[in-house]
Amino acid sequence: MREKVLRYIREHDLIRPGDRVAVAVSGGADSVALLHASLELRPELGIVLAVTHFNHGLREQAVADEAFVANLAEQHGLEFFAGRADVREHASANKLSVEAAGRELRYQWFEQLAHDERLNSIATAHTLDDQAETALLKFVRGAGTRGLAGIFPERQVESCGEQRRSDSARIIRPLLSITRAEVEAYLTSSGQSWREDETNLDRRFLRNRIRHDLLPLLEREYNPNLRQLLSNLSDLSRAEEDYWAALVEAHLARHTASGQLLLGGFAALPLAMQRRVIRCFAEQHPLTLDFEQVERLRQCALGEVRRTELPGGRIAVNQAGCLRVCELKPTDVRKYSYVLPVPGEVRILELDITLRAQVVTQEFAREFPSGTLLKRDLLGEHLTIRNWMPGDRFHPAHQRSEEKLKRLFAEEKILAEQRRTWPVGLHNGEIVWVQGFSAAAAYAWKGEGEAVTIESIS
Repeated sequence: MREKVLRYIREHDLIRPGDRVAVAVSGGADSVALLHASLELRPELGIVLAVTHFNHGLREQAVADEAFVANLAEQHGLEFFAGRADVREHASANKLSVEAAGRELRYQWFEQLAHDERLNSIATAHTLDDQAETALLKFVRGAGTRGLAGIFPERQVESCGEQRRSDSARIIRPLLSITRAEVEAYLTSSGQSWREDETNLDRRFLRNRIRHDLLPLLEREYNPNLRQLLSNLSDLSRAEEDYWAALVEAHLARHTASGQLLLGGFAALPLAMQRRVIRCFAEQHPLTLDFEQVERLRQCALGEVRRTELPGGRIAVNQAGCLRVCELKPTDVRKYSYVLPVPGEVRILELDITLRAQVVTQEFAREFPSGTLLKRDLLGEHLTIRNWMPGDRFHPAHQRSEEKLKRLFAEEKILAEQRRTWPVGLHNGEIVWVQGFSAAAAYAWKGEGEAVTIESIS
């Protein structure tokens, strides 16, 4: 293991002679192994070592963990730095998961420590197993190549509020080529004990379910070498991200002015480049977009729609050859109202779609999923189509009671910025149809007579 760690450090230029390196030690096997490997490699690398520990205040054993790490540092004559924070309070105050809050506070501590102690780097003990779990977790959550890039061998420490030099401290991960099995074998052969964190077995956390359930299942049933393959995938994704980042940065440098994206030549770009330019342009505002939001913004840049709503109460507008992002004002919410003949169709200009109402026979209606059609003889000659309004209530077929549409939207994960213009259909002032939902329970076709279907045509 010692040689593999040394080779990885040199391949990625993680440590240079004379560096002051603090090893982040939680007390678990991975971080204790990193400390021991660093001690063994210290003469060869020519570095000054220290130990840091961050107490998250989440477990009764946290005090004993800190004492264990402090004792390790003392045994080897290393300077010891301890940080503490109330992670649960931070999570509650900032509406974060406990995991996210712990990570945020931990890295804030690293940043401050690096600044105060003039460290060149802080080494964390992420292993090949962590890399594989991260890649699989990101895939499950729908990440693209940026997310699949996983854990980088290094990252810059933030500036702690002041301008830092290009040689500012880094977070480094020297164990990314080492498996957890190799770590435990290394410690066992060295006679070195470590602390066990029982929260690593808590399956309420998605990462733990992936670690203990999903990944072993995939290895057992599909590919026993999956961890290495996922690690390789992360390596490939990082290389691709580096390549694309330079191209996108150069494009944006030439095609942005006053916070606007200049659209000359945008339509001629390859699809992959369009998506990356859009995503990076959004991040400048700053906005983090999912795949569907990127596609809507890209369509706006191409002129397929003139405006689109974005997260955080903002809109994007394609105007005079530029794409600009601005705050959504109450007057910007596109209220509309149209008459949809039954049968017939109507163009909804604000959504750039056409709604078509068709009458279908009893025999043909049976081919549609239950609850999706309206009963023809309960409707008049037309429906009123308008956008959703706060307070709207709806009772879809197959549900026991009427609900606020806002709640139904939330259950279906319809974004807030989409709800404002979501089309609903009314008969005599009552909502009988909502796009994407079953028909109203009182108006749903139940197998007899003619039925009406409403579909959206782009």
